[in-house]
Formats: sequence, structure tokens, C-alpha cells
Amino acid sequence: MKAHTMSRPRRKPRTAARPVIALTMGDPAGIGPELCLAMLKDPEVLAVCTPVVFGEALLLRRVARATGQPVPGPVVPFKDWTSRNNDSCRIVDLGCPGGKHVEPGRISADTGSAAHRCVVAAVREAMASRVAAVVTAPLSKEALHLAGVPHPGHTELLAELTGAPSCCMMLASERIITSLVTTHVALGRVAGQISEARILEVIRLTAATAETLRRRKPRLTVCGLNPHGGENGLLGTEDRDIIAPAVHRARAEGFDVEGPLPPDTAFLPGLIARTEAYICMYHDQGLIPFKMLAFETGVNITLGLPIIRTSPDHGTAFDLAWTGRANPSSMRCAILYAARLSAV
Repeated sequence: MKAHTMSRPRRKPRTAARPVIALTMGDPAGIGPELCLAMLKDPEVLAVCTPVVFGEALLLRRVARATGQPVPGPVVPFKDWTSRNNDSCRIVDLGCPGGKHVEPGRISADTGSAAHRCVVAAVREAMASRVAAVVTAPLSKEALHLAGVPHPGHTELLAELTGAPSCCMMLASERIITSLVTTHVALGRVAGQISEARILEVIRLTAATAETLRRRKPRLTVCGLNPHGGENGLLGTEDRDIIAPAVHRARAEGFDVEGPLPPDTAFLPGLIARTEAYICMYHDQGLIPFKMLAFETGVNITLGLPIIRTSPDHGTAFDLAWTGRANPSSMRCAILYAARLSAV
């Protein structure tokens, strides 16, 4: 079962004994670069894969000096990286313009452009089966906007780069899994973007990956949208007219699914204990309980892509950038999940 794509076949990546996994450095003014550098020497990571950082070499050297880490090496130009020994960790230098002017915590068009360039390059390598997976360090939506990138975040950018007709965001940890029907949209637009077909699609994608991760048929819980499930239409009709029919269809397809449940009670401890994955209608509905339970170990997995992509479940943390105080736990978990999924 292909957890990352579910319905479309994927060419088997050409990998060494351990999968080669591309790490994008994220927004260079944030904590992404120092997390990537730390992963190049992390024993847990090196035991399961060969990490390769796609970034800007001059900037990564600056970050290494600022954080007291070893100066990174070897460094290879992007055009030459596949001709080198695929068993070794390395920096793939993309030569992002403006790297020498970047300052920690300072958002700019240059930082947005650099982050975007790293994602584009890594995804192309994954699509060409030269890396087994892509792990993206955090980027800034504001910096992307300043750079003229017309996407509000990684999920939408990845869908365009890979030509995926549909995808969804899953947040995974050992304690809780949540998937989102809508992602980076204003709350006032959520109801208009929920449909029976979309909810069913997210259920299918989530069930396949949850079964891979949990190694059993998953029990899914679908959250409602309106207070108290809409009170049979008094507080909104989406729960009755859209979400409930999607759940009914999912059951008819053989999925073990419950709902829609009012979100204020869906995450009680007893329900979490018997739920492998939650289907949530909007961003904060899924991320608030998830981050309360798994902030340091949570991983973002994009479902529906023809490649494997994971990321840490936190932002750029500009206030911690280049200080050496960033917690690497979520980044490490993102790489371990990517290695695990690439073996499926």
C-alpha cells in the first residue's frame, strides 16, 4: 500500500542501502537552516537514511558559525550533486541570491525566494526518483508573498509542483493523527469549501496512511463544523446536509468511521484512545488538539502527492533563529517518518 499517494503508482526511487532524503532549509531567517545542519550528524537520522540539505552554502556556513556547529561539508553544486557518492551526507548548493544579506528573524523577499527555490529543486529531484522523500523545514508565508509566490503554504505549492489533482494535510504522531478537509483559508470561507466529495476524499487518503502507520485497519472520527453539530439545522446545515452524508458513504465503502461529532467533545481522552485518526473541517480544529498533545514530536505529512513529503509541525520561530536553541525533535521525527514511508 502506497501511503503517500493511495491511488496513483509511483516509480521506485533509485536509492542506496539507506534512502536518500532531501531536506529543504526553509526560510533562511528562521530556524530551518540550523535544524538541517543538526540532522546531518544526528545518530537516529543517520541510522535510517542519508540526509542531503538543499540550500545556500554561504548562508549555511554563516548559521553554522553563529550556532557553534561544525562548518558544513562537503558542499556540491546542484548541477553536480547526483554525480557524487550517493551514500554521503552533503550540502547541495543552490546559490540562492541574497544569501549574504539575510539576517536572523528578518523577513524579506530574498528569504521567501530562497525558501521557494529549495522546495522547487527538491521536489523535482523527488519526481525524477533521485531522492526517496522530501522533508521541508518551515517557511514564512509572508516572505513567500513578498517574493511573489502565489501560494499560502507548502501544501498548495507541492500540489502545483507535482501536478497532484488533490491532496490533504495530515498531522501525525504516536498519540494523535488529524487530517484537514480545508487548510490555509480564512475561517469565513471554510463552509463554502466543504463538500461531500472532498470529505470522502480526505477519509480515503487518511485511512490508507493511518493503516500504514498503525499497522491495522483504522477507526476514524469525523468532526462536525457547527456548534453542537448544527442542532439539526438551527445553527447551520453543513453537519446534516454535507458531513453526515459523506460519513454514510464512507461506511458504505467499508471504512470504520464515526461522526460527525461536535468538536468540543470529539477530543476527550476516551475518544482519542479509540481513534486512529481524526478528519477535521478546518485548520485550527485539527491543529489545536494536535499541538497540545504532540507539539515537539508532531509531523506534517502531505497525502495525495506522487512523492513522499513530511515536515516538522512548527513554524519558523524567528525569535530563536541562529541561536542554537531550536528544538530538533520534530524535524528528526519528520525525517524518521519519511524514511519509514519510503520503505513501504
